[in-house]
Amino acid sequence: MQHNTKLCIVMVGLPAMGKSTVAAKLKESFAGDGIAVDVFNNGELRRSMLDMSTSSPGFYDPANEETRARREEIALINIRRAKEFLRGRGQVAILDATNVSAARRRKIEGLLGEYPLVYLECVNDDPEMLAASILRKTKLPEFAQQSEKKAFKSFERRIAYYRHISVPLDPEVEVSFFTLDTLGNRILREHVNGPLPYYVKLRDLLVSDCVKNLYLLRHGQSEDNLDDRIGGDSALTKTGREQAKALAYHFRTTPLPYIFTSARLRTLMTARPIANMQDNCQVMPLGEFDEIDAGVCEGMRYAEIRETMPEVSAARAADKYNYVYPEGEGYVTLKERVDRGIKKALYLSGNSDHVMIVGHQAVNRMILSHFLYRRTEDVPYIYIPQDRYFHIISTQSKKLFELRRY
Repeated sequence: MQHNTKLCIVMVGLPAMGKSTVAAKLKESFAGDGIAVDVFNNGELRRSMLDMSTSSPGFYDPANEETRARREEIALINIRRAKEFLRGRGQVAILDATNVSAARRRKIEGLLGEYPLVYLECVNDDPEMLAASILRKTKLPEFAQQSEKKAFKSFERRIAYYRHISVPLDPEVEVSFFTLDTLGNRILREHVNGPLPYYVKLRDLLVSDCVKNLYLLRHGQSEDNLDDRIGGDSALTKTGREQAKALAYHFRTTPLPYIFTSARLRTLMTARPIANMQDNCQVMPLGEFDEIDAGVCEGMRYAEIRETMPEVSAARAADKYNYVYPEGEGYVTLKERVDRGIKKALYLSGNSDHVMIVGHQAVNRMILSHFLYRRTEDVPYIYIPQDRYFHIISTQSKKLFELRRY
């Protein structure tokens, strides 16, 4: 890799599509390789420059000449700063803004045309994730004087204004671009015309799940665990509640903005004491992390299944990964929804340094197999204790999997 090579990455996309998260991920990875990189974020510059409130959707109305001029002024400052950076020691400049209009992109090309340039368009068509992203945006200081509901509506209106001026990337016009599904980390469109600096590294980063510190916990001991029952929605035992308190104390100095759980009571009861010892932590249940549905066997004791349904017990023992419970699920059918849950958790946590998932035995086995290759037939036998947790780091330059006591 030539460290004297220059590149300008121009983010493109409507607000709340994950552009800044992707930009931060790129910056961290490039910097880790000793490449001089910086992000030029229009939103941050706008908030630092303007005394006026920019939370009102009217500020983004393309028909409002005064505010449109202010936004263009801010964009121009960052474009020029990026140019100065590349003229000096800088190697990769990332322009982080919507850049959805053709006019804005032509302006960028006019000022930065001497450097290789690639557009990185971020899209997300999942309504649930978009709503969650907007909700996260409403926590910004600029919305402090508004109710959550009003701030949400305001941001939706802001998106609508940008959608009105949005012009799709066109291979006949734009030299090089990627269109990235930011939830699935999938490249939907790719158009690269000629050599593109850092192409292989960039493309790999776009499709890779990046986890700085993921703490994967199994819920504390539940009443059904004690009774050796499968599935269900039981509460924690006294021992389980003590385990939750011990976890809360153990993680008290680890900043956790989010704890993702299943919708089951036992994971929520495990997560809440941990969140209560944090300064600002949100517990977010995701149905994708619910334990495997045992169908007709749900709530039964394992011994009872062996005794009353020997055909079920024998078939599952013969091929535990591919076996599907009658009217229920199996590991093989669990994979798709658990993978989606992982994508959701990583998307919603943005570029957080620390993320926690409190799951179940089968679900946690699938989460581990997402990051750590295991033969499918071995996945149902991964050890998932209740008195320890997994610490996972998975970046382009580092892979770590360790089982820790608390």
